Amino acid sequence: MFVNTANTLNLPGPSMDRMEIIRLSGYTEEEKCEIARRHLIPQSLKDNGLKGDEFELPDAQLKLLVQRYTREAGVRNLKREISKLMRKSVKTLMVGEAKSITIDEVTLEEYLGPPPFRFGEIDEDPQVGVVTGLAWTPVGGELLTIEGVLTPGKGKMTVTGNLKDVMKESISAAAAYVRSRSIEFGIEPPKFDRSDIHVHVPEGATPKDGPSAGIGMATAIVSMMTQIAVRNDLAMTGEITLRGRVLPIGGLKEKLLAALRGGIKTVLIPEDNVHDLKDLPDSVKEGLEIIPVSRMGQVIEHALVSKPEPIEWSPEKAAAAAAEAAKLSRQDGGTGLAH
Repeated sequence: MFVNTANTLNLPGPSMDRMEIIRLSGYTEEEKCEIARRHLIPQSLKDNGLKGDEFELPDAQLKLLVQRYTREAGVRNLKREISKLMRKSVKTLMVGEAKSITIDEVTLEEYLGPPPFRFGEIDEDPQVGVVTGLAWTPVGGELLTIEGVLTPGKGKMTVTGNLKDVMKESISAAAAYVRSRSIEFGIEPPKFDRSDIHVHVPEGATPKDGPSAGIGMATAIVSMMTQIAVRNDLAMTGEITLRGRVLPIGGLKEKLLAALRGGIKTVLIPEDNVHDLKDLPDSVKEGLEIIPVSRMGQVIEHALVSKPEPIEWSPEKAAAAAAEAAKLSRQDGGTGLAH
């Protein structure tokens, strides 16, 4: 018997078939800081020949070090950055510029350079077509911004942001669901044929994939079509079916940690993921309002700043809309309703 560790499950199939996979989730920021206090800093002091009264790293700067200078599930890079701080401090002490070093925000940037990472920050105000999703990455959770705009057109759907196949399918399913329930959301069906929808997920250089952004995509489309803004203090994660059911996701702990550090107050999660909450630290559950949802209608009710009002769509209105669409199609040479 042997124990094999890996940062990814991109392993040969026959090897994985013979192993029992034990998944270990990443540390929280509080856990990383505590590990640094108990183990990393004392060991680095010893390795660099420093005494306890010669070097001080306050809690605020340690947290900034975790948030802005490392992006990982573990603490390997955190240990490297702490050692780098101590080596720079040793040099300052050796040349006689000071007898002890206390790391503040200025010293931190002087020794380590500008912060290479930024952690998620929410928009200041609710906006139409802008939804905050939650994504899992091998180095922890991230806030995932989903943006959408509506322009006059012929029913074309455009998606950008280096999205892979699974996420593109999520957008298609979300658009089909919204169109099938348009009357319930107060959207006149012909509006889909007179408008083009563009959905974009920023940071186009980063590939994005995974079955967890469906309800965010659907919310963005409903917001665009109704012109009702989405709450800026709310994030969501979950996949959607064509009938509007919200499916469970993975990586819940990491996603909720990303929401907490990004200033999110309310998170919508699939109802089937409620059993995963027992594994979360109390600090996370107390800092967030976590709302389980099972249907897309519940998501819309919580996510938008006001509830869409259903409309009446009679056969007469449908016939008039079809006649107008046919007229526009003839004017465009028969291509007005092409998708």
